[in-house]
Amino acid sequence: MKYSAVAAIVSSAVAVSASPVEKRAIGGVLLCTGANSTGTCKYSVYELNKCHQLTEPFYQNTNTFALDGENFYCFPRLVNCTDICTSPTGCTFGAVDYSYEHKYNLSAISWDKYITSFQCGMKQDPQTNNNGSSSKRFLS
Repeated sequence: MKYSAVAAIVSSAVAVSASPVEKRAIGGVLLCTGANSTGTCKYSVYELNKCHQLTEPFYQNTNTFALDGENFYCFPRLVNCTDICTSPTGCTFGAVDYSYEHKYNLSAISWDKYITSFQCGMKQDPQTNNNGSSSKRFLS
């Protein structure tokens, strides 16, 4: 009798733990005012291919800009979403993705005091991009 009770408990536990894991939405970004996820922080899932305007306390004050591990990238910008980039060198330092080395410390490249907005997009599979162009689109 004890064996059948233990077997029932174990099989119930296995059935519960085998439930499917919910997949995260793509576009998750952690913003923090301090380096290494310190200070005031906010995590949100942002819509792709849309400019997102930073507000206080993150406007020109974002040191952590860390993306989830999904297959997407973001371009931090030094202009507001409604502004047109007029800088001859561009208005972004380039794409940030999950593997970007300074995502937890933008002050290492002096961008913690510049970032005002950002826009994200999906990375393309290089095998599906046969026209020779870069899979990352420059966002001005």
